[in-house]
Amino acid sequence: MEIVELIRIHAPITGEQIAERLGATRPTIRSDLGLLVMLGYIDAKPKVGYFPGRNSMKERSEAESIAGLKVRDVMGLPVVLRETASVSDAVVALFLENVGSLVVVDSANMLAGIVSRKDLLKVTLGNAQAASVLLGMVMTRYPNVVTVSPDDTVREALRKMIAHEVDGLPVVQPANAGEESGASEASASKLEVVGRMTKTTLAKLVFDRMEPQ
Repeated sequence: MEIVELIRIHAPITGEQIAERLGATRPTIRSDLGLLVMLGYIDAKPKVGYFPGRNSMKERSEAESIAGLKVRDVMGLPVVLRETASVSDAVVALFLENVGSLVVVDSANMLAGIVSRKDLLKVTLGNAQAASVLLGMVMTRYPNVVTVSPDDTVREALRKMIAHEVDGLPVVQPANAGEESGASEASASKLEVVGRMTKTTLAKLVFDRMEPQ
């Protein structure tokens, strides 16, 4: 709810000003602003900017309780493919699972990278052989992947999504291999994928809290 807090303090404030304070771009937060207006947390006036909405103060304590939840308590199941899977496999998985990105793992099921719709679009445009290309060739490789821990809070997960302009995060924890006395540093640094956090997950969490019990 960082956006709501910014608007509460600085209203009236424009979308561009909100994006600048968050270190993001206006297109990146457009969907978030639209959702918050729809939920009543903020209001918008053309050529003026954003104001606190009817639910802003009433729901502030509820928002704080949501933000303080642990990722492990709200995360979804990860959608995972091996790095030896093909671009064709990834496209099918995206449509069947209705997700925006896929987590890629190695032969030991440890985090290897992540592949998004944008990654797949870039490799398929003008490339007749793209369907057979392996995900290991097109994915964003770990450690250049933004992740979140099961023990992090929802607030921290949302902060990372906004700061890095991503729609979702793999939820990871250190691999058990690091417990062995002879384990190398490389083994100890491997990460096991245990879940995923997305903006859709967060929106559903807010909506569920608003529903009458």
